[in-house]
Amino acid sequence: MASPETRTQLLDAAEHLFAERGYRGTSVRAITDLAGANLAAVGYHFGSKAELMAAVARRVVEPINAAQGAGLDRLLARTPDPAVADLVEAFAGPLFDEMQAGDEGGARTSRLIVTILGDPAEEVRGWTGAAEDTVRERYLAAFGRALPGLSPEELRFRMRGILAVTAVDRAEVYQRPSPGCASPAAGEAARHWAITFLTAAMSAPPTGT
Repeated sequence: MASPETRTQLLDAAEHLFAERGYRGTSVRAITDLAGANLAAVGYHFGSKAELMAAVARRVVEPINAAQGAGLDRLLARTPDPAVADLVEAFAGPLFDEMQAGDEGGARTSRLIVTILGDPAEEVRGWTGAAEDTVRERYLAAFGRALPGLSPEELRFRMRGILAVTAVDRAEVYQRPSPGCASPAAGEAARHWAITFLTAAMSAPPTGT
């Protein structure tokens, strides 16, 4: 009987390789070799490479979604119509918490989110479920109340922009750190810069006006 440790090792190896090579550039054999498992282990634990991708994505994204949902709950407990800056903070803040500068795991999470956003493989886009949909729709509704001039389609685009900007920034910081970037003060400064920039981007007039 295969051990739970093998499953975790497969998830760790797949997360590393998917983040570095993308879905199609990663073979099942490469995953099992890195995990120190036999070739049949992916099928035994996950059923397929696509299901392994889904499990990797959920493991990375679920803590972020949970923190985003909790942040929105706190805002809505204070007011039914939070300000755009507060919504951006609640939505983007957990991304900084899970993708800390100077941390290899945070950089890998950043690269994986970039992969999820941009990888052309259909399997990369098929992992989301009800929990992810619920958090996204709740934020869309809250942003829609704060920015009534924007269409739902443009709101969705701008929210994807929050994810992309934050993930690319965190990966870039790890790969090419600037002087002092890994210090707590610099990390907090980057968070404030991002919230300011993303608030302005979300609050921009509707396209074409």
